[in-house]
Formats: sequence, C-alpha cells, structure tokens
Amino acid sequence: MGQLTGIKVLDLTRVLSGPFCTQLLGDLGADVLKIESGDGDQVRGQGVIRDGLSWYFATYNRNKRSMRLNLRKPEAKEILADLVRRSDVVVENFRPGVLAEMGFGWERLVALKPDIVLCSISGFGQNGPYRDRPAFDFVAQAMSGFMSLNGRAEDPPMRSGLPISDLIAGLYGALGVCAALVRRRETGRPEHVDTALVDGLTSFTAYAGAEVLATGRQAPRLGNDHPVVAPYGLFETADGVIAIAPANDEIYRRLQRALELTHLDADPSFATAAARFANRGRINAEVEGRLRQRPRAHWIDVLNRAGVPCAEVKDLVQAFADPQTQAREMTIEVPHPGHGTVRMTGFPLKFREHPCRVARPAPDLGQHGEEVLRELGRDDAAIARLRAAGALD
Repeated sequence: MGQLTGIKVLDLTRVLSGPFCTQLLGDLGADVLKIESGDGDQVRGQGVIRDGLSWYFATYNRNKRSMRLNLRKPEAKEILADLVRRSDVVVENFRPGVLAEMGFGWERLVALKPDIVLCSISGFGQNGPYRDRPAFDFVAQAMSGFMSLNGRAEDPPMRSGLPISDLIAGLYGALGVCAALVRRRETGRPEHVDTALVDGLTSFTAYAGAEVLATGRQAPRLGNDHPVVAPYGLFETADGVIAIAPANDEIYRRLQRALELTHLDADPSFATAAARFANRGRINAEVEGRLRQRPRAHWIDVLNRAGVPCAEVKDLVQAFADPQTQAREMTIEVPHPGHGTVRMTGFPLKFREHPCRVARPAPDLGQHGEEVLRELGRDDAAIARLRAAGALD
C-alpha cells in the first residue's frame, strides 16, 4: 500500500520530464500504465544497456506497466478512450495542441471522465508566444536565465551538468497532480495541471531572481563563490579540496575558532559579513592558508565537530558508496526478470506508515497490453481483431 494506492494514471509521456513525473506517482503507489508506440520510448535505447535493458530507462520507468498502441488507428483510439474512462490522471508531454489533434483535448477528456486530472508538461507551457516552439533541457536552461548564473565571470554561461529542467518540471507535475487529486476529493471537479521546463527553472532562481526583480540588475557569475557571503566555496587542504559553507556570522565565528583564526577580529576588513564579502580574496586566502597545513580528513572532522558545514567534493562513484547514502537507501537493487538485477537511485521521500517501494520493475515494451485489454473486457476474438487491424503495435 502506498500514498496513492487506488489511483490510476495513464502515462502518454516519453524521454524524461513526463516519465519522471509518472515514476514519482508510481513510487507513491499509483497504478501507472505507460502507452507506447512503434519501438517505444526512445530512452529504451539510451544510456548503459545491460542484458538488453537500459538502466536509464529502468530507473525512470519503474512501477509502471506498458502497452503498445498505434494511435493512428481508430480502433486504438477507442481503446485509449476506454482507458481514459477508467483513469484518474492523464499525464502527457507532447507539444501543446498535439493531444487535441489526436482527438483527446481537454473537452473530450472531461466528456470521457468528468473528474479527470490532466497534467501537461511542455517546454514553454500551454499558452504564450513560445508555446509551439520545440524545447529541450539545454534550450530551457538558456531561455530561463538559469544558464547565465553558472560558471565564472570570465567564462561563458554554463549549463547544469544534469537535465535539471526536465527533472524540475517532472517534480512540479507530480506535485500538481497530488494537489489536484486532493481538491477533486472535495469538489469532484476536473483539473488541468500545466507546467513547463522554463517555468520550473524560473522558479528556482532564488536570491538571484529576487535581486534582479528588486534592482533590475544581475550580479556577475562567481563560480563556486557565494554572491553575498565570504568565506564560502572550495578551499585547498594539504591533500585535496574541501567545500565549506559558513553561511552566517555565527558559523563564521565557529570557523574562526576551529581554524584558530580569531586574531582576524582585530582587522576591520573582516568585522562584518559585508566587509568580508568586499575583501573576499583576502579572507579566502587566510582560510586556505590554514587549511593547507593539514589533510582534508582532519579538517572535515574538526569542522563538523565545530558545527561548520563542510564536505569532501565527491564524484558520483564516491557519493553512491558513501555510508550516509547507503543508510538512507538512496541506491537500491531491483530484479528485472530476463534482464538481471538493476542498481538504481532510491526514494528521496521517506514515509513511516506507507513507504515507497518498487512493486514493478520497468516493463518490457508492450508487456502488459493483453492484460490491460482483458481488464477492459476484450476477449480473445476482440484482441485478435485489434491485432489484425494494426491497432496494437
């Protein structure tokens, strides 16, 4: 049993933003049916392939069933209509207008299921002058201003190393669906959740966005330095880099005591946060000069005991092997019949009463088609006719 047990989700998505949204809903217990056509979601052929299975696909399509439909055929559209009638949620990430062109726009969906929750994820959203533009993560990072915040002042704007706009849009989509389901429980009314890759990144601009809205000016990129706090960032020790984040005056004082730099109090250049920021190069040099005297492990121990946030800068191999990651079960092993066991990221949401779990491994293409058709009341003869008509890819 999960938080969304009993909720049926019809998944018309592919690649990442939509599949991440529906993966989250499936992790929470929803019954997710992924509709695919032809060779299926292109991610089935991307990333590391082992025993015929993409581990990338396996992670973002766990807790789902798969059905292949050729939606160019009227018989397949009849099946899709039946699936909408029994669903609570439809999630799609087509270009705006495509779902309507297929015959399943908002009005049709509500006619089929009066309390349906539709979640649409797109590059720019369902309205506005750019609604019809194609967009992928890289474009969203450029258009949203997000890319302009990354990197050093002397370098070109830098994208995030991960497809962050897809992931944020998927997360907002799942949040929107959950909120709409709560409201539907009270009102019985349908809802259309509309979220976009660019919108999600815009909402994540934090203090940088607030500064622009307040002043009309954007501060320069600062790399790993903080835009208002110093010392803050990456510092060299005797044997490697350490990340230190003394984000307020109290934590700065702890850092001073831990590094035995309390004599700096006598220098007015470091007396306030604003003064330290104005003299960032000098205070950073003082801190790094002390850190270089001892190895990284020593300082991580000393600073953590002093209450100063700090860490080794790990790569993903190290991060996945970290004892904290293991204790939080943020890597899990999922058996996939016919494909071996897949290691994947775990559940960032923890529930005491009804924890997330992998009830289903990622499905083979069309694996559950006949099973779903029988749930819809189709018998052997009806399934044979559908196959003959080319409705089932």
